[in-house]
Amino acid sequence: MQEKGVAIQVHGLRKSYKEVQVLKGVDFEVASGSIFALLGSNGAGKTTIVRILSTLLKPDEGTSRVNGFDVLSEPARVRESISLTGQFAAVDEVLTGRENLIMIAELRRVKGARKVADDLLVRFGLADAADRRVSTYSGGMRRRLDIAMSLIGRPPIIFLDEPTTGLDPEARIEVWQVIQNLADSGTTVLLTTQYLDEAEKLADRIAILHEGTIIVSGTLAELRKLLPPAKVEYVERQPTLEEIFLAIVGSDKKAQR
Repeated sequence: MQEKGVAIQVHGLRKSYKEVQVLKGVDFEVASGSIFALLGSNGAGKTTIVRILSTLLKPDEGTSRVNGFDVLSEPARVRESISLTGQFAAVDEVLTGRENLIMIAELRRVKGARKVADDLLVRFGLADAADRRVSTYSGGMRRRLDIAMSLIGRPPIIFLDEPTTGLDPEARIEVWQVIQNLADSGTTVLLTTQYLDEAEKLADRIAILHEGTIIVSGTLAELRKLLPPAKVEYVERQPTLEEIFLAIVGSDKKAQR
């Protein structure tokens, strides 16, 4: 039975590939309308969990429910409830941004495909590039288009599997804003990432996956309490490399206008 306010429930999830045990009993819950970050290094099992929850892979043991539906016994209902964006943007580079969106809308039999496409282009800041071929898009623009395509049909839950892999600092921040906007609009986001700053910036709750098990889970404030109290030291704060990069690039763009 799905608990009220819970979008995803996972209990005792196990998965092995031949002799390699990838998941060793994973448990977690994701609240509706929240951003849940699954944080772990490469090979920790993050993508395996996403593949199981999106019905692309069967677990060896354990149960999981997505939007109230059992992943194993009700896969079609699960697929109707979700959208999945992988590590690499699944866009057609020959088509324009608008054509990509219209194509997906028509495949999903969404009424008013062109209107849906135009609304999403505006929402994701791609209206000016709507009629350009996607091959001319930057990495950040492609990723934004990819996420926009995944929202056609208004799925209540979206899986983002390492969505900023390979993006430059500017593009990463663009995608972060998109993800935050999704949660603000009520979409439940399960985000897998190996970037600590990404989880810290976006997530309502964070689960750290290590060697096939979740070793700790909670809000950022709760995780901080696991460490010894911080010593108070008065030091001059220096800007981060990210702040320096964005300040310089931003100034250069303004000068070119």
